[in-house]
Amino acid sequence: MDKLDIKLWTLASKGQIVPDRSLLKTPEQIEMIKKSAELNTAVLDHVAAHIHAGMSTAEIDKLVYDFTTEHGGIPAPLNYEGFPKSVCTSINNVICHGIPSENEILIDGDIINVDVSTILNGYFSDASRMFTIGDVSPEAERIVRVTKECVELGLKAAKPWGHLGDIAYAINSHAQENGYSVVEEIGGHGIGLEFHEEPEVCHFGRKGTGRNGGNHRLQAYGFLLSGQHGKPRLFQKGKGQSERGRYGCRASPPEDSLRSEIP
Repeated sequence: MDKLDIKLWTLASKGQIVPDRSLLKTPEQIEMIKKSAELNTAVLDHVAAHIHAGMSTAEIDKLVYDFTTEHGGIPAPLNYEGFPKSVCTSINNVICHGIPSENEILIDGDIINVDVSTILNGYFSDASRMFTIGDVSPEAERIVRVTKECVELGLKAAKPWGHLGDIAYAINSHAQENGYSVVEEIGGHGIGLEFHEEPEVCHFGRKGTGRNGGNHRLQAYGFLLSGQHGKPRLFQKGKGQSERGRYGCRASPPEDSLRSEIP
C-alpha cells in the first residue's frame, strides 16, 4: 500500500467519498489527454474565426469535422449513440446537444454554444464555447457573461483533495446571486480514456461534500437558465435530440476542462 492508497483509505474510513483507483490518471495519460485538449481548443479557435450571422449550423459542423480530421483527430460525437453530427450546436433556449442542420441559420442577436469533443490517439477531450452573433440583447450578453464567471469560479474551486461539492457550490451560488437557476438535470463528467467517465460533476451542492481525490480530468459545465413565468423547465424532444428550456428562457452552457492533480 503506497501513500496514495493510505490517504484514500484514511479518507474513506472517515466517511468521505473517494475515487476508485482505476479513475486516477497516470502522468503519461495526462500528457496524452492534454494533447487531445490542445487540438480540441484549436478546433474551437477555428470556429471562432469563421462563425458569423447567415451561416448554418451544418456549416459549423463541417468546420469542426474538416479541421479535426485534417489534424489527425476524430470528432467524438459523430455516431456516438446514434448522434449524427460531429459537434453540438445549441442556439438560444437550447441548453445542450443541439444537432446541426442546414435549415438552422444564425441571425443577428443569437447566442450559440458550440460543444466540441475530440479523440486524438485514443484520448478524449471535451470543451465548448459560447458565441454572441452580432448585436445581442443586454439580457443575452448578461447570461453569457455570468455563466462564464460561474465556470471560472468552479475551476478555481477545483483543488487536489477538494470535494466536488466545492465546485457545485461555487457555480450555483454565483448563479443565484445574479438571479439565475442552474440546470440540475445535466452536469459535467470525467474525461480522458472514454467520452464520459465518472465522476458526475453537479452544478448544485454543499461545500465539503461529494467525492474527493486527485489526478482527475473533469469537465466543469455551468448551465444557466433565465426565464419568465416561474422556474424554467427542461424538456427533451426525444432520444438523440436537443435539451431545451421552456417558457421562453435563455440558456448559456459554456464548459471547460480541468485537471485536479495530487501534489
